[in-house]
Amino acid sequence: MRGIIALYNSFYVTKYLYWAIIAIAVLMASSFFVPPILDIATFLLAAVVIIFLIDVGMLYLKRRALLAARTCASRFSNGAINEVTIEIKNNYNFPISIFIIDELPFQFNKNLELPIVKISGAQNHIIEYNLKPTQRGEYNFGNILAFVQSPLNIVQRKFNFPANVTIQVYPSYSQLKQFSLNAIGNNLNQTGTKLLKKLGNSTEFEQIKEYIPGDDFRTINWKASARKASLMVNTYIDEKSQQVYCLVDKSRTMKMPFDGMTLLDYAINASLVLTNIAIQKQDKAGLLCFSQKVDNFITAEKNSLQMPTILDTLYKQQTNFLDASFENLYAQVRHRIKQRSLLILFTNFESKYNLDRQLPYLRKMAQHHLLLVVFFENTEIKKLHQKTAVNTEEIYIKTIADKFLYEKKLMAKELQQYGILCILTTPENLTIDAVNKYLEIKKRQAI
Repeated sequence: MRGIIALYNSFYVTKYLYWAIIAIAVLMASSFFVPPILDIATFLLAAVVIIFLIDVGMLYLKRRALLAARTCASRFSNGAINEVTIEIKNNYNFPISIFIIDELPFQFNKNLELPIVKISGAQNHIIEYNLKPTQRGEYNFGNILAFVQSPLNIVQRKFNFPANVTIQVYPSYSQLKQFSLNAIGNNLNQTGTKLLKKLGNSTEFEQIKEYIPGDDFRTINWKASARKASLMVNTYIDEKSQQVYCLVDKSRTMKMPFDGMTLLDYAINASLVLTNIAIQKQDKAGLLCFSQKVDNFITAEKNSLQMPTILDTLYKQQTNFLDASFENLYAQVRHRIKQRSLLILFTNFESKYNLDRQLPYLRKMAQHHLLLVVFFENTEIKKLHQKTAVNTEEIYIKTIADKFLYEKKLMAKELQQYGILCILTTPENLTIDAVNKYLEIKKRQAI
């Protein structure tokens, strides 16, 4: 009984069988007017029945006639392209046409229907496709459904391959790996990061070495040169073990979407890259996430366990619909961060009034630390600004858009007037701009 039910659930007929039946029915109807046509219709009906039975036998007599399995990474990178592979093994002795449906996680709002492919007998075939998640969390894949047709194209057999798996989508660690490799090789310009000319020398002495052409004359050590009877120069290295904290705002202003992701997701991806580069540069990296209160605080360190700890913490962060309390943020920073540090604050101000409310707390933090405020341009308003107005209504809309854009620039200038560094950027350029600013601060030895 169970076998009959399974056969019924997997059995389908193709459109070609329906067309053949319709054609035979038309011929039989015509035989009322032309009797000889009945013999032709009867012969065709018998042929269709025989082909139907042969096709059923070809598809159903062989057990384990088809195998399919999905292969993908154990975790996906949020906001990045992630590759998924489906491997199909055809155990039939004849070529087949196969149509695949992969049951995707509900976050994608659809199942993936792959194009029909043809596979030769006793051959393997690999299908590749890409997914771009826009939310962090758990993604549950379902089964793989395969619909197979023989060369006769009369019957279609459905295969259902259990392929349930849960994939965790983390902040963009693919971007993290890209920046990390370039940071190790000092090739960050390959990712779009600017190379900055170093200003002055670091105060951290490294060693005395023999002069070679191109060394700065100002670093000549005259006493060592007199003893060695040849020119010797002092060498210095960038200051290390400086503290870098990423302060991530989780309030409602960070709920704003861009290209399917929230501003919080972009801030998390940038924070992950920045903390990793800071550790690669021998600085201590830490993290603070806040909204109405400080929910997570990781003390700045540069040990091997720091990045996994930060990654797991960022993975769990979610926005809420409350306003951020910069008063609590300032109190926690003063209480927990004693050493002068670089504080990179990822937040968003949509109005000057909103900035003015928080400015006293930002100024107080800037008195004890080097504060870098990163906030976002409104890309939708920017599109309205760039659009050509053709009527009175659009002129009004563009004027309002210009006002908002100008207000954003005023906010950036006001922060700079109080000695607070700032970056006004788009979500897509956030990581590059933040990394550039960090490297500039390091080169200028501003911490």
